[in-house]
Amino acid sequence: MLFSDLPLSRRLERAEGFACVQQAEARLRHSPDSGAAWIECGGAYAVFDGIESPCTQTFGLGLFEGLRPAALDTIESFFCDRGAQVFHEVSPFAGVEALALLCERGYRPIEVTSILYQTVAQPADSLPSEVTIRVAGPDEADLWSRINTRGWTHDHPELESILLELGAVMASRDQTVCFLGEIEGHPRAAGALCLHEGVALFAGAATTPEFRGRGLQSALLRERKRYAFEHECDLAMMGALPGSNSQRNAERSGFRIAYTRTKWQLFR
Repeated sequence: MLFSDLPLSRRLERAEGFACVQQAEARLRHSPDSGAAWIECGGAYAVFDGIESPCTQTFGLGLFEGLRPAALDTIESFFCDRGAQVFHEVSPFAGVEALALLCERGYRPIEVTSILYQTVAQPADSLPSEVTIRVAGPDEADLWSRINTRGWTHDHPELESILLELGAVMASRDQTVCFLGEIEGHPRAAGALCLHEGVALFAGAATTPEFRGRGLQSALLRERKRYAFEHECDLAMMGALPGSNSQRNAERSGFRIAYTRTKWQLFR
C-alpha cells in the first residue's frame, strides 16, 4: 500500500514543479523576449512564466532541504527583480518550522488545494458510446487551447486572453500530452498530462459549459490513466479545489487525497 508521506510528497511536488519549468522553457521558445526563467534554490524550483501566469511561483519549498532565510532571500529577489509577486505552493510535509519562517517574513496563505494521487493501472471500464477521447495532433494546439479556455472562462470571461496564451504555450511544452474529448466527433472538452520520472500529472481539464454532465471529465480521466499506464508511469496525481466537482470526479475515479497544500503570498 502506498502511504501519504514525505517521499510521496517529494515525487508529487517535483512532478508539478517540472511541469512549470517546462512551461517557462516553452514560453521562452514561444516568446524569446518574455523573460521567462527558472532557478533551483534550497531544493525548490522557482519559476517565472510572466507576471500573470499561475506557473510563476515555487514548488518543493522546504521538502528537499530545510528552509533557510538565505534561500528565501534569493528566491524573493528572483521574483521581485522581474516585477512579480512572490508565491509559494507549500506541502504540509515541509514542516512547522518552514511555515513559521514564512509567517515571520510577512507571508499569508491565500489558497488551498487538495493534492490527489493513485497508483496507475490499466482502466477496465469502457467509455460511453457517444464519447471519444484522443490525443490532440501537433497542428491542433490552437484548437486545444480554445476548448480548454472556453471551459475555464465560463464564469470568468475576463481571463480569456490570459488563458488562451497560457494554453497555447502549455500545448507546446516538452513531456506534456494534450487530449481532446469529443461528442459525436466534435471537440467539447480538453485535458493534459505531464510525465516526469514515473509520475503522470493530470492538468488543464475543462469542459465547455453546454456539454457538462455528459461524462466527458470522467472519460478524460480514464483515458489519461490508460496513456500513463502504457507509458510506464506508476503514479498519477492531480490538484483540485477542496470539495469541488473536479475533486469528486477524481475520487470516483479512484484518486485519494494525499494532503492539502497551501499557497502563500508575500505581503510587505
